Amino acid sequence: MQVYPSKLWLSACLIFAFLGISGSGQAQKIWTLEDCINYALENNLDINKQLFTVENNKDLLLQSGLNMLPNLNANGTNVWNFGQTIDQYTNTFATNTVRSNNFYIASNVTLFGGLQKLNTYKENKINLLASKYDLDVLKNSISLTVAGYYLDNLFNLELLDVANEQLMITTSQSERMEKLVDAGSSARGDLLNIQAQKATEQLNVVDAENRLYISNLSLQQLINLPVTRDFRIEKPLLKSVQAPQEKITPDIIFEHAMKTRPEIKSAQLQVESAQKRLAIARGYIQPTLSVSGSWGTGYSGVSQQVDPTKPADTIAYPIGYVQNTNDIVLTKEIVHSYRIQSFTDQLRDNSNQSVGFYLNIPIFNGWQGRTAISRAKIQKSQLELELGIKTRELRKLIEQAYADASSALQKYTASQEKVNAQKEAFKYAQQKFDVGALTSFDYNNSKKDLTRSEAELLQAKYDFIFKTTILDFYMGNPIKIDRE
Repeated sequence: MQVYPSKLWLSACLIFAFLGISGSGQAQKIWTLEDCINYALENNLDINKQLFTVENNKDLLLQSGLNMLPNLNANGTNVWNFGQTIDQYTNTFATNTVRSNNFYIASNVTLFGGLQKLNTYKENKINLLASKYDLDVLKNSISLTVAGYYLDNLFNLELLDVANEQLMITTSQSERMEKLVDAGSSARGDLLNIQAQKATEQLNVVDAENRLYISNLSLQQLINLPVTRDFRIEKPLLKSVQAPQEKITPDIIFEHAMKTRPEIKSAQLQVESAQKRLAIARGYIQPTLSVSGSWGTGYSGVSQQVDPTKPADTIAYPIGYVQNTNDIVLTKEIVHSYRIQSFTDQLRDNSNQSVGFYLNIPIFNGWQGRTAISRAKIQKSQLELELGIKTRELRKLIEQAYADASSALQKYTASQEKVNAQKEAFKYAQQKFDVGALTSFDYNNSKKDLTRSEAELLQAKYDFIFKTTILDFYMGNPIKIDRE
């Protein structure tokens, strides 16, 4: 048989396309619950925002620590003065253009300031730790939400499997009934009932696929993953649902949660931070003692000294007359030559140092200190109230979660018994239907009851898994799926 070039090209394209699809399928990532949680934690905007808060608090802590150290500052100037001025080093008038320089180094340290700087450092240290706990609160909340969406995805996967399984059974019955009708052994009405049930179950499969797609889409959006239809999650073999072997009461869970929950620790630290702010406010009405020291020198363009390179001149000038002879009385004056004093000599000669202690006692400053103390006390009381509210809310959530888990286990147990009974009923109905002792209408009703009970069992199963995950969450255990 002759193969044309165009057919060869088409065949090659199909082969490469198939290999590409196969390759992409092999490289496709299967997302576990841990993968989804980690990806969400790395890409969540609220978490990234809180990370900036933590970094900012680190800088505040570092700065408040450095603020307790002595400061040290230096400055220098280079000035030209035009016109008459008094030189600060020679204390003489200067009328020409004069250049001057000043150099100054000073240091200051607070010996006692109401312990404000120390308490500020302690407050910022507490705030840093509290912001880290707030970050843990966000991570826990997002992790728990991701787990809920992930379990919802698993539920829809199993629900789709149930729908497909029921469709396969009905399809097999439809084919069998069609042969019996053709052979004249069954009424055509029974075939139509079975075909109608088949169409209904085909719709159920479509609905299950849509629910799975929506839950798949929601999970991708939650973890900030670019949406794709190739997203697949792991379908682990879950442990059978059973009551916990260890007896755990709400009191035990609450006691453990009070020691480990980051939202409680954050609220407790906020109260401690308010106590430090109160101590800082009290420092406003206490004396402040500080010590400072300085060194300075300078240069002036009008500062002069005797020029040793030039000899001195002797000048005689009259100062009076002899009374009887009227002879002129002369005196001698030695006149030196001057030059501007060198830069280095002036820096040495103009050097000065100082050390001083400074005491400041607040007497009246518009009642600002007392107002600050009053506001700090109010804020501390508000945060203590907030801690009480969070503690009460935590207790309420744990009580509710425990009741939900207990109810979910009872519901699962009842659903399991119902499914077992419905399976036996459907098996019996199928046997009667096969021998013509049961109408297709009654057969379909029995099958619908089984399908409904299986769906209820799946819902109860994943509801129990999620509720127990919440209890583990309050016990401080990592969020995970118990696998076989």
